[in-house]
Amino acid sequence: MTISKERVIVLTSYERESLFRFLTLYLTSVFVLLAIIGYLFFENNKASMKSATKFEMMYQSRMIFSKIVLKAMLNVEGGITITERESFLKHLKHCRFDVGYYDEDEKPIYTEIREPIKFDKDFYIENGQYYTVTRNESVHLGIKYIVLKEGDLSAQIQALRIKIIGYLVFSFLLMGVVGYFLGRLFLRPVREQIESLDRFISDTTHELNTPVSAILMTVQSLKGVDSKKLKRLEASAKRLSVMYSSLTYRLEGKVQPDEWLRFDRIIEERAEYIRELADSKRLKLELSLEPTLVKMNEQSAYRLIDNLLSNAIKYSDVGDSVTVTLKNNVLKIKDTGIGIDKEKQADIFKRFHRENDERGGFGIGLDIVLSVCKKYNIKLELESKKGEGSTFILTFPHK
Repeated sequence: MTISKERVIVLTSYERESLFRFLTLYLTSVFVLLAIIGYLFFENNKASMKSATKFEMMYQSRMIFSKIVLKAMLNVEGGITITERESFLKHLKHCRFDVGYYDEDEKPIYTEIREPIKFDKDFYIENGQYYTVTRNESVHLGIKYIVLKEGDLSAQIQALRIKIIGYLVFSFLLMGVVGYFLGRLFLRPVREQIESLDRFISDTTHELNTPVSAILMTVQSLKGVDSKKLKRLEASAKRLSVMYSSLTYRLEGKVQPDEWLRFDRIIEERAEYIRELADSKRLKLELSLEPTLVKMNEQSAYRLIDNLLSNAIKYSDVGDSVTVTLKNNVLKIKDTGIGIDKEKQADIFKRFHRENDERGGFGIGLDIVLSVCKKYNIKLELESKKGEGSTFILTFPHK
């Protein structure tokens, strides 16, 4: 047996919702994990780069000082002029760092560094620049301090940060694709169970058609039977008929054309049809309707009203009341029944959800109501409080 087009759409919607929830949880977990890994990796590499730069600068500083000592020893007899010293220092550097040479009074002899130097620190960072200050025990060529400056490390760290973020984004997208296919794979058994349940309900409803029709015809032809028993029997038969109509509406894929309907007359007709259900519980059913035109197909209008009225009757106690008002394109169906807890109100529109095991049917009535409202852009609201009843409010779009 094949599944109709409408059933496939409903099934796909359910699957998408489940897949969305799975992916949200999965991708959130992946994002947090990747963020932690990326942060730790970045901080570790950042510390390593700083440490390596520090030791390289200190090493280069010692190498430069050894050349200064050698130059001083070679010129110990004749000495060296200031001009010769400056020329020597200018061409001395063979590393990538900026260098500065300072005397015992911390005054520059020759320097490529413009910023003030903190001579009390061996290594420090300021404004993204890295500095090492080497203090020599002896003075040669008048030089006591050698200062090196690194200006590229911050850019390298920033490049590392961007590179890691790029890898994390790529990994996140890759994990998202993997998660999508994993979600589809994990949801396959659920989808198969829903298809199996739909097939079972479809087969069952087709089998129910004949006995339900026979019961209704028999009830209408009975004579000489106690009126109370007859009304009770007719109410039960009509309840079966409403349930059957709801099931077939959901399972059948028939598309009917939309037309302008006198919605107040539709409500009167359906209220009269299920009046026996209300009478069987001694409910007071009141209608206050003004002429209203609504564009939709007739079967959808029937299912919308039948399920709302049936729901109101079902969850009302003996002696309660159900009030239906239609005014200014707003339909209100109010009951004084058992009501619904606020935290559970969103769940009652879910397919196969039953708020009360004793009074619930198949759990598809309000799902049908919601689907019809979405199809025709009808705003659906619920006002309810436990123990005080419920009011379903439908606002139809204006012509």
